[in-house]
Amino acid sequence: MTHFIDRRLNPKGKSLGNRQRFLRRARTQIREAVQKSLKDTSVADIDKDRKIRISTKGTKEPRFRLDPRAGGEHDFVLPGNKQFTPGDEIKKPPSGEGGGRGKEAADFAEGDDEFEFTMTQDEVLDIFFEDLELPNLVRTTLKDTPNKVWKRAGITTSGSPTQINLIRTMRNAQGRRMALHRPKLKDIEALQAELDGLEREPVADREKIAALKEQIAKLHSKRKWVGFIDPVDVRFNSYTEQPVPTSQAVMFCLMDVSGSMGEREKDLAKRFYMLLHLFLKRRYKRVDIVFIRHTHDAQEVDEQEFFYSRQSGGTIVSTALDKMLEIQKERYATTDWNIYAAQASDGYTQSGDARRCVEMLNNDIMPLCQYYAYIEILDEREMEVFASEESGAELWRAYRTVADGWSNFATKRISKPADIFPVFRELFKKTEAA
Repeated sequence: MTHFIDRRLNPKGKSLGNRQRFLRRARTQIREAVQKSLKDTSVADIDKDRKIRISTKGTKEPRFRLDPRAGGEHDFVLPGNKQFTPGDEIKKPPSGEGGGRGKEAADFAEGDDEFEFTMTQDEVLDIFFEDLELPNLVRTTLKDTPNKVWKRAGITTSGSPTQINLIRTMRNAQGRRMALHRPKLKDIEALQAELDGLEREPVADREKIAALKEQIAKLHSKRKWVGFIDPVDVRFNSYTEQPVPTSQAVMFCLMDVSGSMGEREKDLAKRFYMLLHLFLKRRYKRVDIVFIRHTHDAQEVDEQEFFYSRQSGGTIVSTALDKMLEIQKERYATTDWNIYAAQASDGYTQSGDARRCVEMLNNDIMPLCQYYAYIEILDEREMEVFASEESGAELWRAYRTVADGWSNFATKRISKPADIFPVFRELFKKTEAA
């Protein structure tokens, strides 16, 4: 007799196709709820756990059941019945008189059709970054599992012949031979020469000859069981697998901190930088951040000074690009680091400086960068004035020429926090090739 055992993960009596559709439908609801929750909160709180509410409508698994309105006979047990007897016909209630409570019932049902649960930071970020991807990256550098290398991990008593440590093995053998007093070959040869001399004499001392032969035989026997190298002496080099980061990235944050960049502009820039940093952390094992602020002069500063300190002066954007190149050459070689840059500005710079920025980007910076994002921060009135991508301040128009020549250079405008998420998603959306 043949027995079949169903070991599928699909529960017994359920349709696998229906179940998979149900799981996809539930995940879609959760994804939509997360996206809505993220739009209603600040980027500063993106790394916190959050409560999510989804509708229970449509989340139940599909199943087959009899239609109660279909024809046929149905038997029911109705406890407490004092009105009807077997054979009585029960009239259906008139349409619209089913005992509902109108709008009140609808509101009550709507409240019951939602449930709330808490999602962790990782779960939220997984869903938010699910349909995003970094462009212009070699796929082998972005494996989910880190590369592993073999590193020395001391000495062991077992291993393959190719891993024998000769120095440690010979040292152990020598110590064992000395401890067991293994006879030296030159001592045996000296006794053999003495024995040969006694045997050549006309009148040999038989007792001495017999004693020498016995001593030589004992020394030979001891040399045999105290070997030159014994298996107990052998030592092997030990190696262990250690994970190493598949790749590392540096994120350059450039921002104009002149008087035209107020607290609103800095706050919007900070939100975008934080989102970009979170995104890079999901793709690289190590991410360094370099903050460069500039007016007419550029400086590398810490995060606190970058966002909150005040500085007066004019605006020369090219000084920030010079500082970025200087730091990159000193600390971040392109053979070891993936270079990313995000620049925030209000679009104004010294006359003629935009031309120099374009030259530096085309000749020096873009060949090194994996991605360069320029975010121009305007107010809502300016967004209406500069509705066209072709219109804008001198820096915007100059940077548009760079974007035409480099696919990994992007320019976007934002005016309020709600613009950050759509802009970010557009900058880093997956391409069809990915």
